[in-house]
Amino acid sequence: MPGPRAVAVNVAANTNEPGFRGPVYPDGSFAYVPIPESAATLPRDRFPVDEPLPTYGDLDLPFAVPADLRETAVHADPEFPGVHGRECATYGDPHGVKAARIADLGPGDWLLFYATLTLRPHGWAGPGGGQVGDAAERTGGGSAGDAGADERDGAWLRQRGVAVDDDLAPDWGAYLFAGMRVERVLSAADGDGDGGAVDRAAAAAAATTNAHLKRDPFDARVVAVGDPDASGLFDRVAPLSAPDAGSEANPIVTDLSSDSGKGPWWRRPMAFDAAATSRLLARIDGI
Repeated sequence: MPGPRAVAVNVAANTNEPGFRGPVYPDGSFAYVPIPESAATLPRDRFPVDEPLPTYGDLDLPFAVPADLRETAVHADPEFPGVHGRECATYGDPHGVKAARIADLGPGDWLLFYATLTLRPHGWAGPGGGQVGDAAERTGGGSAGDAGADERDGAWLRQRGVAVDDDLAPDWGAYLFAGMRVERVLSAADGDGDGGAVDRAAAAAAATTNAHLKRDPFDARVVAVGDPDASGLFDRVAPLSAPDAGSEANPIVTDLSSDSGKGPWWRRPMAFDAAATSRLLARIDGI
């Protein structure tokens, strides 16, 4: 019997939403920063579960977010137990290309998540906020730009001879940072869905806390539910970018995945067959 397969999709904060990437630190540790909620949402009393819509100010982040973002609602997707106050492992997606890949997964397969992250020193104070001066003092220097941003990055680290793991990209790069072992996948083709979205009642029963169920209208073309005991953030990133340039794909992309590694590969979903998934999981377990 063949082993599990995997699909990797791009998620999390980026230079478009909310305007900055999350950090990856010199030892490969990182922070997961969700994107802002960009869609209209239901009133709280119509959510499937009684909880508020989280904001950036609610997140458990090791840096300050800009003041004008703190009350901005976040799209907490994917969600993992113990991460940013969440209790379940779920993911929903409204985009046809990604949804089609995910819908092909079955129980025991892996849904992996990657993000573009920027190399930052430990103690990075964030893209803006009141903690920049204190953080700069604690770390022996730093740069606070006109907007109060902590500008320290890979170049700053190199100038000061700070040791950086040799598999990390010099500035920004694409990195696998989390995984979900699939228990169930619901797709738009199942049950009573309208052909464009998963049946909302079925999604609400299977993935009560998923962020798409707070949207009006509900828009997920696929909803994945993960094993909560086998899903979550990695201790360290697994790079998809080559160590000399973030825009250059490494062999995980070019040799193991369905993607060519050409063009903006870091925005596309990647599929891994059983043999490739075995090698990929071994690589992740070894970091």
